[in-house]
Amino acid sequence: MNIQLRSRRLAALPAAALLLALSACSGTAASAPDSEKPVVLTTFTVLADMAENVAGEHLQVESITKTGAEIHGYEPTPGDVRRASQADLILDNGMNLEAWFEQFTADLDVPRVTVSEGVDPISIAEDAYEGMPNPHAWMSPLNARIYVDNMAEAFAGLDPENAEAFRSNAEAYKQELQEVQDELAAELGALPENQRALVTCEGAFSYLARDAGLTERYIWAVNAEQQATPQQIASAIEFVKDNRVPAVFCESTVSDAPMLQVVEATGAKFGGVLYVDSLSEEGGPVPTYLDLIRHDTGTIIAALTGTAAQ
Repeated sequence: MNIQLRSRRLAALPAAALLLALSACSGTAASAPDSEKPVVLTTFTVLADMAENVAGEHLQVESITKTGAEIHGYEPTPGDVRRASQADLILDNGMNLEAWFEQFTADLDVPRVTVSEGVDPISIAEDAYEGMPNPHAWMSPLNARIYVDNMAEAFAGLDPENAEAFRSNAEAYKQELQEVQDELAAELGALPENQRALVTCEGAFSYLARDAGLTERYIWAVNAEQQATPQQIASAIEFVKDNRVPAVFCESTVSDAPMLQVVEATGAKFGGVLYVDSLSEEGGPVPTYLDLIRHDTGTIIAALTGTAAQ
């Protein structure tokens, strides 16, 4: 295989970073890698699942963050640094999603690929992030196809002997993504005009809303340290009242308390929890990316049409 020895990754670290990495406690270390396979490290679990579908049996794929983690403000641990120093490739989303990522990789001699490269971005419309690209591009299965192509090419460069397998896996997975996109468009596209509003805690659904023809509204644009100001909540309440929105939603990695204030003030139903930045544990509602999109679509449709169990 055309890969670099992982020992060279450690050797390339500055002394301080090396000592920090080696001092990491065992609880944050990666599981013992398969020495026969290159290690691909992703920034969060959604990317890891996509990457596993492309890599097949030829690469070992791991996520830096665990299931349920809030990706925007994640704080890497010394164990994360050690894992990254031993990886052969790191995949990130880019588009300013991982605010911590540049500093995290600054001293690492490890190749990295931004998998959102080539996506047509939607700009954030308000707050301090106005004009910047909305980073949640993977919430469109059509964009996810671009992610998959980028992964296949990156893996082919890492392990040329299995390049055809990566590209074949990518094509098969892209077909599944297209099927999910077709389901999403058909089901959400059938909603009556007065039910075509998607109100969430974070503005993480711009790409899904665009694909499905939904009007998006949110309390805050991007997860940050300061969230849910009184003005933001009041604006969401006004929108829900003015448009008679039947149900509202919140994401799994943030508190739903602000949205429950909207529910109390408007009489709209809380439609359920949506998943964006993280998969669930195996056996949970969204153990894969395809499950995540199907879960979110089903939850939105059921709540907006009044068929959800409340």
